[in-house]
Amino acid sequence: MVLAYVLIQTEVGKAASVAEEARKIPGVESADDVTGPYDVVVRASAGDVDQLGKLVVARIQAIEGITRTLTCPVVNL
Repeated sequence: MVLAYVLIQTEVGKAASVAEEARKIPGVESADDVTGPYDVVVRASAGDVDQLGKLVVARIQAIEGITRTLTCPVVNL
């Protein structure tokens, strides 16, 4: 299992709707509006890195209003 945080920048005024749509995607554990340089933080899980990439590129980045994402896989040190 691969866990990751996906940091999302949105168009002005779109953070709430982006978070709401993200929560509907299988593999998204949570999606929260935040303040700072990013507008939404998503916690996602997938079976492996390839599935995580597909989740981010094919599903999350397809949400209307997203301008940029940064995927941060969780590591266990």
